[in-house]
Amino acid sequence: PAGVGGEVPDLEETSLASALSHTTEVLGLLWGSFQGKELFDKANRHHFLHSVALLRVPHLWLASGTTLFCTSFYYQALKGDPYAQTLTPVGGSLLMMGWLTLAL
Repeated sequence: PAGVGGEVPDLEETSLASALSHTTEVLGLLWGSFQGKELFDKANRHHFLHSVALLRVPHLWLASGTTLFCTSFYYQALKGDPYAQTLTPVGGSLLMMGWLTLAL
C-alpha cells in the first residue's frame, strides 16, 4: 500500500522504529523500579502506537512528533531532569497536525 504522496513505506526505517520501541520496552522492564516508571510507560505506549501507524503511512509530521514527544518523556523518566519537557508540546502539536493531515 502506498503512503502519503504515493510513497511506499520504507521497511528498513519502520523496522528500526519498531525495534527501538521494543528495546525501550525491555529497558523499562529492567529498570522498572525507578521513580519515572509511569512516565516511561506512557512514552513507550505512544512510541509503539505511532510506530505501528508509521508502518502503514509514513508521514514526516508523525515521525517528527513521535520523536520529540516520546524522547522528552524517555529523557525525563530516565534522568529525572525535566529539561526536555519543553519539547513535549512541540511533539504533541506535530502529532496532532500529522493525524489531522491524514484525516483530511
